Amino acid sequence: MPAYRHILAALDLSDDSPQIAARALELAGFYQARISLLHVVEYLPIDLTEELVLTQPPEVNEHLLQQARVSLEALAAQLGLDPAACRVELGVTKAEILRVADALGADLLVLGSHGRHGLALLLGSTANSVLHNSPCDVLAIRVGN
Repeated sequence: MPAYRHILAALDLSDDSPQIAARALELAGFYQARISLLHVVEYLPIDLTEELVLTQPPEVNEHLLQQARVSLEALAAQLGLDPAACRVELGVTKAEILRVADALGADLLVLGSHGRHGLALLLGSTANSVLHNSPCDVLAIRVGN
């Protein structure tokens, strides 16, 4: 099996993110691979009625994106990574992770998995969707247990 060359760690900026990022960084060191950190600000339409759906005002999206950039770059600094390794995107999390992995030519995705059960399992999870649609290998780190 060839060595990984570019590892993409998809992070939700929760308390589990440092654990996931550290594992990705450990693998990047082992394989002497590039590493990128990604956070997706989920696009959330505002539903005022059952008939009218509005998008968030652009200034709200920009504020959320800026907050996420600051948090992600702070995590990168804790890990000794250059802020250039950070990407923050706006969109549907599952789709953006896959799009960015493809655009960067990542050959390993590292993300957290909460091991949901019941209704959350039936509705699907980001990790599950990424696993089944990824253009590359996926490592799901068990978190939150």
